[in-house]
Amino acid sequence: MDHFHFRDGALHAEDVPLAAIAEAVGTPVYVYSRATLRRHAQVFREGLAGLQDPHIAFAVKANPNIAVLKVLADEGFGADVVSGGELTRALKAGIAPGGIVFSGVGKTHAELIQGIEAGIGQFNVESEEEGFELARIARERGREVACALRVNPDVDARTHEKISTGKRENKFGVPLDRASEIYAAFAREPGLAMRGVAVHIGSQLTDLEPLETAFGKLGALIAELRAAGQSVTHADLGGGLGVPYRRDDVVPSPADYGAMVARATAGWDVRLSFEPGRVIVGNAGVLLSRVIRVKRSGNGPPFVVVDAAMNDLARPAMYGAWHDIDAVAPTGERALAHVVGPICETGDTFAMDREMDALAAGELAVFRTAGAYGATMASSYNSRGYVAEVLVDGNRFAVVADRIDPHAIMNAERVPEWL
Repeated sequence: MDHFHFRDGALHAEDVPLAAIAEAVGTPVYVYSRATLRRHAQVFREGLAGLQDPHIAFAVKANPNIAVLKVLADEGFGADVVSGGELTRALKAGIAPGGIVFSGVGKTHAELIQGIEAGIGQFNVESEEEGFELARIARERGREVACALRVNPDVDARTHEKISTGKRENKFGVPLDRASEIYAAFAREPGLAMRGVAVHIGSQLTDLEPLETAFGKLGALIAELRAAGQSVTHADLGGGLGVPYRRDDVVPSPADYGAMVARATAGWDVRLSFEPGRVIVGNAGVLLSRVIRVKRSGNGPPFVVVDAAMNDLARPAMYGAWHDIDAVAPTGERALAHVVGPICETGDTFAMDREMDALAAGELAVFRTAGAYGATMASSYNSRGYVAEVLVDGNRFAVVADRIDPHAIMNAERVPEWL
């Protein structure tokens, strides 16, 4: 459920007409609903009610907007970060350092220092090389840092290949068959306080079976580590729970997920951590766009050319992803159309042969389920600038990320004197 609904024939975000946002802010623009963010955060937490004191760290990569993070911080969420920039954002949003988990296969030397100095709650270490480097840095500063070892369980998440992270050929984590050896080596290393293990097999998972398989392997590893005399008090189960992008999609609910986790982790005697991202913010946002023109092309469906493009919403071009597309003020007329953006790439295509609301030049449309991996993946390709972002709360709204126009980007460039 979300808080984008039709009232008097016009689409609203909570109590604000989307047309009013387009008039005030321009298009394209991302629009987020605070009520939806809060509800999804609460529903996810309720889904884990059968677990003992779970830690929930929002996956900042899904939507790093500081206002969005502040809403989730107010709901008691921590943060899962994968860069120094995301760590800075989480702290600025008021997320407590102790609630932050630093994941990612390519943490730089400077980022490891940044995490230590910030006093974050846990590093998810992804390689032997990273662990020993982290230990040296910690010792140099007279610190001991809490760590979990991320393992690669070699499980196919059955999602898009570009967002699958738990197969042997993927770059993430250490091989499961070497995890016990590596964990023991880290446990002997001054500067590291090994407290657990972590796993994350992918994003947009619509079947719980691969997750349960991965968790089964993690449980066996925990038993093996303890049998070898190692201490294991925490287990990070990652995120990846999918959301419905099509109206008829059926995906597991947080309650379904929580019941599976309770079953799969029974007897582990650890504190569990979770890293939800898309499931919290996906349906809490839309991309609002205006039709530039409708281009007729032979006898086929027309091209509906909108002012949003692949630089604003990359998922369709990058993954072939589906987003429902609705008119903001539908007339009831339906049409078959191709929906494309203005960028000089054939890949700048949002939908082909889509039966949808009929749209005319100047009318507004929304791309649904755009709150995750939307603005965060934006670029300035074709010198188009960066899209604005708005947060709605009841009958009020605020711009929470300014539109960055091409002139501002160009002003950061320099021509050397010798040219």
